[in-house]
Amino acid sequence: MVSKVVTSYCEPWSARAGESVALMASSHVPCDASLRVVRLSCGDRTRHGPGFSEHAVPSHLPSSVRLDHQPIVPGSYGTIDLDGIRASRSLGLRFSVMTTRPTEPQTCMSLSNAGDAIEVIVREGVLMARVCGSEILLRSTRLANRRWYDVELDIDLSGGALRSAVATRPSVSPGRDLMEVDEAPVRLNVGLPDILELRQLTLGGTTRGGDFDGRIANPRLVVDDAVLQWDLSTDMRGNTIVEMTGAGRDGQLHQLPARAVTGPTWDGSQQRWTDDPSQWDAVHFHKDDLYDAEWTTTATFNIPVGLPSGIYAFLLETEHGDDRVPFFVRPAADEDAADIALLISSATYLAYANHRMLFEGADFIRTRSHLRPEHEYVREHPEVGLSMYEKHPDGSGVMYSSRRRPVLNLRPGADGWNFTPDTDINAFLENLDVGHDVLSDEDVHLDGLAALEPYRVIVTCTHPEYWSTAMLDALEGWQRQGGRLIYLGGNGFYWRVAFSDSWPGAMELRRAEDGVRNWQTENGESYHSFTGEYGGMWRRLGRAPNEIAGVGFAAQGFDKASHYEINDASRRSRAAWIWQGVGDDGGRIGTSGLGGGAAGQELDRYDTRLGSPEHAVVLASAVDFGPDMVRTKEEFEGSVVYPTPDPLVRSDIVFYETPAGGAVFSVGSISWFGALARDGYDNDVAQMTANVVRRFLDPEPFVAPAAGSR
Repeated sequence: MVSKVVTSYCEPWSARAGESVALMASSHVPCDASLRVVRLSCGDRTRHGPGFSEHAVPSHLPSSVRLDHQPIVPGSYGTIDLDGIRASRSLGLRFSVMTTRPTEPQTCMSLSNAGDAIEVIVREGVLMARVCGSEILLRSTRLANRRWYDVELDIDLSGGALRSAVATRPSVSPGRDLMEVDEAPVRLNVGLPDILELRQLTLGGTTRGGDFDGRIANPRLVVDDAVLQWDLSTDMRGNTIVEMTGAGRDGQLHQLPARAVTGPTWDGSQQRWTDDPSQWDAVHFHKDDLYDAEWTTTATFNIPVGLPSGIYAFLLETEHGDDRVPFFVRPAADEDAADIALLISSATYLAYANHRMLFEGADFIRTRSHLRPEHEYVREHPEVGLSMYEKHPDGSGVMYSSRRRPVLNLRPGADGWNFTPDTDINAFLENLDVGHDVLSDEDVHLDGLAALEPYRVIVTCTHPEYWSTAMLDALEGWQRQGGRLIYLGGNGFYWRVAFSDSWPGAMELRRAEDGVRNWQTENGESYHSFTGEYGGMWRRLGRAPNEIAGVGFAAQGFDKASHYEINDASRRSRAAWIWQGVGDDGGRIGTSGLGGGAAGQELDRYDTRLGSPEHAVVLASAVDFGPDMVRTKEEFEGSVVYPTPDPLVRSDIVFYETPAGGAVFSVGSISWFGALARDGYDNDVAQMTANVVRRFLDPEPFVAPAAGSR
């Protein structure tokens, strides 16, 4: 397979007509590329989908652009400008450090001057200083993994002498403390100029960028007895390194290192960083952190005011291959919205951005030997950054993801997960010809209820898993005003996430308290740095998905999809209209599709114990699955053998009314999309879904049943 050469990203992912979207593109082989904008109806090239479909859009973009290689340099670090500060007698550097990969060569701290730099480094597991090109051993005992050390480095410029001390603090482990004996301070002569013209202090790396895996806390600089001190627990939500002595020497964090992480004084007495920020006076740097690729702009698309809302893409075509970069267009602010909108799961796309599950494996996905070029590219170019399903090389979970970089699986056809299946739902709505708009999760986060209010009907994508508080509040408020929700996926409304104005385009996730997860937050680190909110599952936060959609995540398995068994009582219920014109196969629907049926991959279950409305009508249920389909982790209540078939491993289709004439229809299955397009949309699943869409668009209010009835 030929390696992918051209890749790109755009900023932002979603914009209104009348606004602009910038394209940043690169090619490992310099070349010319033709450039177009296309409207993407469906990106699914598989036999289960309706067929790949896109249409060129007139634009004022240049028809051809030159592509050169734009490198990506990952690694988080912090910089503090010291220009104008002179040390004429003495210079002291103080900080606390915890290395999380002590056997790897790295730079903890760098102080540059007009000539050389003074660096504190780790080589072969020991702490050293590099001064005037010479490496000086600061501590002969190897550094322990994930243990805090206090470092002092003092230089007498007039005498050319260096003194250093490295000390540890008692831990809660007497056994570990036995092996951590502090050594005598190092004293030796060094050759330095009589006067140092300071330039920059770099935390977690060198002046060239991030080069450190670990944590830095309490950095201080003593220049001729004047003290500069920075507080890493201040401006936790932002990117400023705040100087505390009034010298005006604030610094800047780069490439989004981890904040709200415990520092050397954390003792377990507090769990929420907002209660005592001083115990979280640390920043966790990683060599592979990436917030912004910082590529130059290749072209800018000024979206015409009259361009219909929809899914669009930049299309770059070269002799070395092509690249499609999707973006989403909302109506202009002063244009009339449609009655129905497809809510694009951009938060889920961020969480899965550049995921490595297909070639590194996961507990629920087998590795594959044959990969699409996009996944081959991620494997060959790890510098594009990680998804929130990976761990950093030091074992810490990836808590941040950003759209300001190439996201290779956000390509039509690149992944059978999330974006490509979501275009199948877009194609289904286009086939119904109901004139729908699109908007993204981030639009809802930023605009709140105002983003949803223009719409009578909201249709979700296949996997709306990640929701901020503002998003969930908006959806709940919209439902209370009569909004009608069509949930066409599974594992929705599951994890809380957070966004920050200081890091636009980035999202934060803390995988706290149970749930299906590839990593979990470390002790004392379950609260988001961006917002101070407790992280984890919405179910553990008192807002289970069942409360908003009538069903909630119940099971997952990827070997076999199944069909639904129709609940006969539903044909005689107030929801009987949903079955109009829907044929069935011996009381079954959705008997074919992706993986074998309409119920599969990840399933949601109706459960009043978790908040499913008691007046909901359960239209059909799927229970016939293979042994790989198992209940979710939060459903296990001990080491017991559960019955086969497991009654909690189930997908339920539900309908119920909400306030002000609204309603909810939920299918509780990611695989639903794979059954929609069979036989040119002439099938039971498509008919059932079309019935719901058309009735939900009808302004006639839904009437809730009498209290106590079903």
